Amino acid sequence: MSLPQPVPPSWKDLGKSSNDLLGKDYQINGTSLEVKTSTPSNVTFKVAGSRDTKSAIISGDIEAKYNDKPHGLALTQAWTTANALRTTVELENQIAKGLKLDLNTILFPDKGSKAALLNVTYKQPGLHSRAVLDVFKGPTFTADTVLGRDGFLVGAEASYNVTEGKVTRYAGAVGFSAPEYAVTLHGLSNLTTFAASYYHRVNPDVEAGAKAIYDTKATTSGVSLEVGTKAYLDSAAFVKAKINNSGVLALGYTQTLRPGVKASFGLALDTQRLNEVSPSGPAHKVGASFVFEA
Repeated sequence: MSLPQPVPPSWKDLGKSSNDLLGKDYQINGTSLEVKTSTPSNVTFKVAGSRDTKSAIISGDIEAKYNDKPHGLALTQAWTTANALRTTVELENQIAKGLKLDLNTILFPDKGSKAALLNVTYKQPGLHSRAVLDVFKGPTFTADTVLGRDGFLVGAEASYNVTEGKVTRYAGAVGFSAPEYAVTLHGLSNLTTFAASYYHRVNPDVEAGAKAIYDTKATTSGVSLEVGTKAYLDSAAFVKAKINNSGVLALGYTQTLRPGVKASFGLALDTQRLNEVSPSGPAHKVGASFVFEA
């Protein structure tokens, strides 16, 4: 008798271990601050702000989220410095077990523009499927499904423009996921771009990963390659490093100062232009991030 199958990751989370290793915790584009607080009545407040080093623009948002877990209901309302109002309504495991509905809307009152996405997610052992309707753009209907069995994963995604009556985008992926390692191969952008990712937990303190991308329509030939690693210094701190085939080396350091207080610092060096300054700014980047949560 085969063992019960776990719920596989969603389409967007295929290759997540490698993507997180190579993409998260590198604070190289400026300085950011995030403050989170929670109330006894299940309301969470979050205030976030960031300053981009290149443009010197400061942006931020304030968000409130109410979570009614017994009834599977969550309501999120946010207001950004770009004068955008974001609203999300989520309903999970009420109509059917494993079924989640959420409506995401964004409104720019001064411009009169708006957007709305209706998402339907269905999860069962061995199956993770999602359908998204972009109400005002197209409208466009996007569906993706991931099937999993014994660690093997197969997924596909397609977008259909209702007005034009045709498929506008499709993609596929295969992979294998285990507790210690994971490999994923994507065929994206109507199978014109191919990406392969690899993740390996070497031991409890060290992780390694790599990602290669080949774009058949790129003006420059060759494969883009990026490799990285993460090492835990202790239970409260870790360092990360990655380098790509363009010679850009990125370093990240994250320290939990105390429960609920975390600081991250990042540095990116263009090893081919160590003493140069590009027309758009320095060839190297630094940044920091601070998170307070209560």
